[in-house]
Amino acid sequence: MSQWIQLDTPRGPVAAWQARPAGPARAGLVVVQEIFGANAHIRQVAEGYAGQGYAVLAPAFFDPVQRGVELDYGPEGFARGRELAAAVGLDAALEIVEAAAARLRADAGVARVGTVGYCWGGTVAMLSALKLGLPSVSYYGARNAGFLEDASLVQAPRAPVLFHFGQDDASIPPEAVEAHRRALPGMQVHTYPAGHAFNRDVDPGAFEPASAALALQRSLDFLARELA
Repeated sequence: MSQWIQLDTPRGPVAAWQARPAGPARAGLVVVQEIFGANAHIRQVAEGYAGQGYAVLAPAFFDPVQRGVELDYGPEGFARGRELAAAVGLDAALEIVEAAAARLRADAGVARVGTVGYCWGGTVAMLSALKLGLPSVSYYGARNAGFLEDASLVQAPRAPVLFHFGQDDASIPPEAVEAHRRALPGMQVHTYPAGHAFNRDVDPGAFEPASAALALQRSLDFLARELA
């Protein structure tokens, strides 16, 4: 059964969508939202991974600033989402990831926990691997670039990251993608004939089904290996 639960975090209570597998969990997974909130699409992503055997939590990362955020994909939603992401900040996001991972270990009885994140969440996912030691899948993290210049992070990453990028993503040009390969040569970096947010299947303007399907399969293979 899927439901909203509440996490205790250093930033106060945070709601999280809990999706459980039908049988024993193979591992735990924290799904990190885009800037639009833990909306129906993100909850659907969580359900999909639960269907693959993972115990999943998708926290509402904006709760410390504004509870219950679910924004649309238009200009106003985008602008508000950017404001909320800046207000929460990446340090708080990582604290929420840690709280969710601890809850998964306690409630689901799993020893291994990873993350998968999208856009803003893609950067949170990357940092969850580099700083927290959680194997992570990062989809089109446009905020990654600045962290790739931090030698203390990239020279001794604590866990692996799998990166997915669209070749036609105006917010992440080819040179930014290449920077990931230079800074983190041991990580997998894949590109697809798609734009930004190509996994967002509720958005016809962004969704690219073939790319999304291939990225998902690669993600599942990565998680099965790294969270075994």
